[in-house]
Amino acid sequence: MILMVIIFLLLLFWENESNEEVMLSTLEHLHVDYPQTDVPVRYCNYMILQRVIKEPDNTCKKEHVFIHERPRNINRLCTSLKKVTCQNRSTIFCFQSETKFKMTICQLIEGTRYPACSYHISSTEGFIFVTCDDMGPVNFQGFIE
Repeated sequence: MILMVIIFLLLLFWENESNEEVMLSTLEHLHVDYPQTDVPVRYCNYMILQRVIKEPDNTCKKEHVFIHERPRNINRLCTSLKKVTCQNRSTIFCFQSETKFKMTICQLIEGTRYPACSYHISSTEGFIFVTCDDMGPVNFQGFIE
C-alpha cells in the first residue's frame, strides 16, 4: 500500500512538472506583458530574468519582443483574414494583426551567457505575425512597423 502511494505521488509530481515546462514555453508567457509591468528602470533586464528568456544553449538572446496587448486580442489573430507566408519560411503561414500593437523591443548590448545579459529598451507599435494551431497562437514570428 505504501508503495502505491509513493508511485502515485511520483506520477503526480512528474505530471505537474511537465505541465509547467509547457506553460513556460507558451507565446503568452514568452512575449505577452499586459498590462505592461511597471518597472521604472531596466524593464528588459528585469523581464528577461523574470521570464527566464534565453537561447537553448544558455546564451543571451540577441533580441526579444514583449507585446503589450490583451491575450484575447492576440488569440483572435488566428482567425485573421491576413494570412501570409512567414518571413524566411516560405512553407509556413503566419497570421498578421489587423491593427498595430504596442511593443517593447529588448536588444542585447552586453553579455553572452544567461543570466549576465544586459539589454537596451525601445518602444514601438507594429503589426505582429504569429503561427497558429487548433488551440490558438503558437509562436511569435516577428513584426513590421
